[in-house]
Amino acid sequence: MKKIFMSLLVITATGLFAQNETYKIADGVITHQDLFNKSMVDSVSCFRIPSIVTAPNGNLIAAIDERVPSCGDLKWSKDINIVLRRSTDNGKTWSAIETVVDFPFGQSASDPSMIVDQQTNEIFLFYNYMDLDTEKDVYYLHVVKSSDNGKTWSKPRDITSQIAKPQWHKDFKFITSGRGIQTKSGKLLHTLVNLNSGLYIFGSDDHGKTWYFIDTPIKPADESKIIELADGSWMINARVNKGGMRYVHTSKDEGKTWSSKPEPLLIDPGCNAEIIRYTAKADGYDKNRILFSNAKMEKNRMNMTIRISYDEGKTWSIGKTIYGGGSAYSSLTILENSDIGIFFEKDDYTQNTFVSFSLKWLTDGKDNFKKPSKKRKSTKK
Repeated sequence: MKKIFMSLLVITATGLFAQNETYKIADGVITHQDLFNKSMVDSVSCFRIPSIVTAPNGNLIAAIDERVPSCGDLKWSKDINIVLRRSTDNGKTWSAIETVVDFPFGQSASDPSMIVDQQTNEIFLFYNYMDLDTEKDVYYLHVVKSSDNGKTWSKPRDITSQIAKPQWHKDFKFITSGRGIQTKSGKLLHTLVNLNSGLYIFGSDDHGKTWYFIDTPIKPADESKIIELADGSWMINARVNKGGMRYVHTSKDEGKTWSSKPEPLLIDPGCNAEIIRYTAKADGYDKNRILFSNAKMEKNRMNMTIRISYDEGKTWSIGKTIYGGGSAYSSLTILENSDIGIFFEKDDYTQNTFVSFSLKWLTDGKDNFKKPSKKRKSTKK
């Protein structure tokens, strides 16, 4: 029988403290909750690889690997499931753990990532699949879909043949965990890594009915995130495993060609990070704002930090530390109340933590969220 526990903590500028009351910094109320840790469920070795999105109705969906026999990655574990928790109140409280994907023993699903289609009100959840008993080391790429804000999910769909070449069958390939995006035109975009040949973009122009990939390898890049810039160009913020920094790749022709450069100011230990848009002038907001989260260290996975850019990623703030201790993969989302939420791996993967805070707290009072000057079309159901 599964035993479920939940802890509620709060965070200050210098670290985490177990308390029973809300702690205020500036005007931002910052709460910290361990959504998944290995003490929550009997027989689970650990939870890893966080992904969080805000559903069309404002609910939060936090998905993750449930790694049962060991904390090993997909090729080393015969029992990894995709599970999630949902929040209907901007992360104050959460549902019990719900299972989305659970194959028979010997088959595993790992590395969740999501895209929210704001035009159809659907959520796509991607993961990597392997049958370790019959095809060990062969990676397949799957997707499930929710049309009710994450309450229920479709049966798995294998889209490997649509977004990977046949000659890649035995290659080490995987969809990047975390999230993809929807562009202003409605196109869905995400990233796929083939460790033999590079990073690739895959997408859909028909709201997930069919998928395709752009056959232009992007290097250097491992797990990477894509974002659409204000001028319509695409930018990838990439993990690389040497040099202690991120790389940035930009395309002005929808992925046909790319320009690449190192980003020395964004130091990084070689870890999956997150980049998302917070506001855009085109949507009626006062400023263009992009957020970036990572373990801000050159070597060790520590010091989870949030930075902000006001010039479409050309420059970044020094950043504000969310947690100075062990920190690894992270996923960001914008809450319905316009606060910022981060879901990240903490302390050698023993905890997976959700933290929410305001723009005012992030910028030490120098910037405040303002509602858009023009009304946006509602996507709520």
